Amino acid sequence: MAKAIFHKHQRVFVQPVGTWALVEHVKPQWVKDVEEPVRVFYDCGLGRDFTADELSAEHTEIVETGHWRLLRAKNKWQSDEECARHPYPGTFPVIVTDSMDWGGWRVPAAEYDRDPGRIEAQARLVVQSPRLLHMAEKLVELTEEETDLPADWAELVRQARDILQAVNTKPRSAATAPSAKAA
Repeated sequence: MAKAIFHKHQRVFVQPVGTWALVEHVKPQWVKDVEEPVRVFYDCGLGRDFTADELSAEHTEIVETGHWRLLRAKNKWQSDEECARHPYPGTFPVIVTDSMDWGGWRVPAAEYDRDPGRIEAQARLVVQSPRLLHMAEKLVELTEEETDLPADWAELVRQARDILQAVNTKPRSAATAPSAKAA
């Protein structure tokens, strides 16, 4: 049995042709009374269909997020009176991204003191980002072979794919990045 490795509108390198292209159609080859396709071909708009071993995707890595938590740390530098207007007086948010309650994201006290409500909202968003990433992955996965999506759903799926690509694509090293002087 075969499963689709690439999805519609994904940018792939077509090795036999030596160029980058977008997958225009995912073409599963079905056999009667079999629940999964026997083979999957990809139409990249280059005159013939390609198999998965003839294509390669941009180099990405799956980001392991784990279970992120929002903890409260004691504010050592201000008295309770000085931070009475904060949502949680005497503390500030710390996002822990490691199972041992260390590692993660913190905000400088001066920045927190400028707008504690905004920092609290950002902390809640950062803590929930692994769940949002998982939701985007599921959305893309569930609609992978759908061709008749309403325009609004197709746009959401496109945005989810863009987000996943931005999160999972490794940054280029300084040696391979294009020069900023080229103009």
